[in-house]
Amino acid sequence: MEEPATSALDMLCSDIELFDAEKRIVQYILDHPRQASNMTSAALAQASGASEATVSRLSKRLGFNGYRSFQLSLNRDIAKERPGIAPSEISLDNVGGSLQTILSTKSSELEMTAQRLDHSELRATLRLLSEASIIQIVAVGNTIPVAMDAAFKFNQLGLRSITSEINEKASAFSLTLTKQDLLVLISNSGKSRRLMQIAQVARSNGVPIVLLTSETESPLVHMSDHVLTAVNRERLLTTREFQLSRIPLTFVVEVLYYFLYSMLPDPKHHISLHESMMASDKKLDA
Repeated sequence: MEEPATSALDMLCSDIELFDAEKRIVQYILDHPRQASNMTSAALAQASGASEATVSRLSKRLGFNGYRSFQLSLNRDIAKERPGIAPSEISLDNVGGSLQTILSTKSSELEMTAQRLDHSELRATLRLLSEASIIQIVAVGNTIPVAMDAAFKFNQLGLRSITSEINEKASAFSLTLTKQDLLVLISNSGKSRRLMQIAQVARSNGVPIVLLTSETESPLVHMSDHVLTAVNRERLLTTREFQLSRIPLTFVVEVLYYFLYSMLPDPKHHISLHESMMASDKKLDA
């Protein structure tokens, strides 16, 4: 599979550690992406209150050869975006334009995630999911709902899956996993101390580990056997300090679900049994 070109917007929205002056440059670009894409390095430095040397250093820190290659990538990213207002202009004063900006950002997240999913990692993950005796799915904080959705979907297909929003319970259960099981970790940042502890125990017991994340470089990436990376551009809409959107990682779960549905021997039977058990909850007394 050909490696996709580095995306400037993806790197600007990543969780890479930056100095304060570099953060000012990044924030200015995210607030004024179209204007910034046409600025010289000197103009960008002046507009963001940094030095031209810092602009050059930031470009290299983000994975580019220099400012020119960063600028070209940023222009490519902007050309792919649907027309809309700048992210900083989301306001009830312009509901239609704000909705278009949100739609454009979220649509681009899904499109880029689909493009960047590594096919060999996806195949390996699907094989492990389909063959595992027990699948434990663990997340903390904002990504717990993604883990719960994944466990529900995999159980629908007849795969024995478990998750818990209680950290202590998740940690305790991870101690019982064996080489025949699978540990799935979900973390936007890949920097959770709790997930690191659980991953260390799993590795010591020979349990295969799959990570669903929005970061290509993190401690959890290096501890996992297979990694599926989503593209998270939440910072175009809110702040560079957090990645709160669950949509890209939920999309990765959906991708796994539909591929598993096509692979497993009788998924319709398991879904039918599952829905029959749940049907009584959907009936209302006349």
